[in-house]
Amino acid sequence: MECLPRGSRVAILRLRSLGDCVLTTPALDILKRYRRDLHLAIFVENRFREIFEGNPDLAEIHSPELGRLRRFRPQLCLNFHGGARSAWMTELSGARYRAGFGHYRQQFVYNVHIPRAQEILRVDRKVHTAEHLASAIFYLGAPAGEIPRAKLIPGGAAPPAPGPRSAVIHAVAATPEKTWAPDNFLAIAGHLAQSGLSPVFIGAAGDDLAPFRAYPTLQTSLSEIKSLLAQAALFVGNDSGPAHMAAAFGVPSVVIFGPSDPAIWGPWRTMGEVVAADGGIAGVTVPQVLGALQRLRVPA
Repeated sequence: MECLPRGSRVAILRLRSLGDCVLTTPALDILKRYRRDLHLAIFVENRFREIFEGNPDLAEIHSPELGRLRRFRPQLCLNFHGGARSAWMTELSGARYRAGFGHYRQQFVYNVHIPRAQEILRVDRKVHTAEHLASAIFYLGAPAGEIPRAKLIPGGAAPPAPGPRSAVIHAVAATPEKTWAPDNFLAIAGHLAQSGLSPVFIGAAGDDLAPFRAYPTLQTSLSEIKSLLAQAALFVGNDSGPAHMAAAFGVPSVVIFGPSDPAIWGPWRTMGEVVAADGGIAGVTVPQVLGALQRLRVPA
């Protein structure tokens, strides 16, 4: 990045999804601390825009439209998505430098080819998604160093909490293979309530939270979820985007995994426990999760 003039405009293509958006923010932090003069813009689908709102490392947030990207006039276009759509956007961005990882398809698009994270970080192991994305910034010139926690900024007033010490529970997920049974979550909520915490179940507008109506439920915007998590005492949930949001605020977290690899998607930079079973998420037991809570010194 030494070749970029002062004040250069850098476009980061993220597009989606929730967890990926959250775990992009450490890379943005590293980039902005290295070159405070750069004018950074993220291009992301509108449904995930609130993840980046208020982030001091960003000057602009845009929807992923080619016209908007070209009007931004980037000197560097950094593709963090890697799909076909982001590839052709990178190609047509007008940027002098077009960067993407070497494992992306359509390699002809890029004139800056970023190696595997293991090569950049000089490690022989699986790398976390936060490490993977941050390694690109190291390759582009930032001094290698510690990769920080994800950075989310609460927006506006927090929604009413059910009590002074909220235990936020996210009991839904995108697929059945990533969803622990509702009765199991209700058993955990009962233990937490007996220990003095106040369970609140969260979800998106289209999620079915009917099984959890015995407790407060919240289906609202990402901005309000950010504000709720910023004040939470504990997070328990499936491996999904809100787990990464909780970790960004340093909330002690118990995350229940199905097919995803915890080494790549586990809680980043927070007190966290991962619970999994050989037979998939259906094999995870309530006593396993209670044990994880005890290891976090949460009475349950």
